[in-house]
Amino acid sequence: MDNVIGLEIIEVVEQAAIASARWMGKGEKNTADQVAVEAMRKRMNEIYMRGRIVIGEGERDDAPMLYIGEEVGICTRPDAADFCDTEQLIQIDIAVDPCEGTNLVAYGQNGSMAVLAISEKGGLFAAPDFYMKKLAAPPAAKNHVDINKSATDNLKVISDCLNRSVEELVVVVMDRPRHKGLIQEIRDAGARVRLISDGDVSAAISCAFSGTNIHALMGIGAAPEGVISAAAMRALGGHFQGQLIYDPAIVKTGLIGESKEKNLERLKEMGIEDPDKVYKAEELASGETVLFAACGITPGTLMEGVRFFSGGARTQSLVISSQSKTARFVDTIHMFEPNKTKSVQLR
Repeated sequence: MDNVIGLEIIEVVEQAAIASARWMGKGEKNTADQVAVEAMRKRMNEIYMRGRIVIGEGERDDAPMLYIGEEVGICTRPDAADFCDTEQLIQIDIAVDPCEGTNLVAYGQNGSMAVLAISEKGGLFAAPDFYMKKLAAPPAAKNHVDINKSATDNLKVISDCLNRSVEELVVVVMDRPRHKGLIQEIRDAGARVRLISDGDVSAAISCAFSGTNIHALMGIGAAPEGVISAAAMRALGGHFQGQLIYDPAIVKTGLIGESKEKNLERLKEMGIEDPDKVYKAEELASGETVLFAACGITPGTLMEGVRFFSGGARTQSLVISSQSKTARFVDTIHMFEPNKTKSVQLR
């Protein structure tokens, strides 16, 4: 799978990023997301594969494209038997977020990107559209920190693992009312806090790269993005844990179902018997082969955003493979077709 579609998924996230970047700073987050979805789906349907969306757009809002369960790829066409070897073809599961950080794009802020993760069928956890408590940390702290420990204890562990003082650590937290106590605890422990308004996938992944000056991600964010983060962190060897949040009283903001009781029923219907289970990266992204790809829409810690110039654009992408044990940064120049001047006939 790595060799067959590894290069093509780069183009998938690039096309989504370019489409969304055209709406950067225009205050229209829904449009920025919509065009990214359309561009991502169009390019996916040009790939020789049979893919199924397991994490996608709007589980609750009946999204028309890249919805959960939608099949994508050339080999999903009605006439696929004419040109696809169905016996040899590997079926893959895909998790997508065509515009991670729609508000960031709409208001011209840093950190948005087009992102996806793929694995063989059954290799990605089909997370419900709930929230998730998350803990991401550098590879040196893997299996030493624990989401059930306090922030204070985990910061001490990370400090020891990285051989640096707690005061030198930077923790990314989503700027939400639910995190007021967490933020205060991190500050009281001596670490520094970087608050973000959206886009915690980038923050989670940044923990695995030295030199980013991000040493942990803590707090509650969207569950689907947690699975995508886990796919990257598993391949990078970083620490990631996630625990589903099903109680609206804990989240305080955003949609999370009708009630705690209804959400528990829904989880049971999905086959999740232990709603309080803490998942490791290897459980959220359990496939034999996992590929992660992202392309910056606006500038971020790991990647530049889309930069337009006369006749084209420049993008920077990141592709991580569990199979080849690589993380590749790809710098691409895209040449656009020149505008064709239409002649006007005088009558």
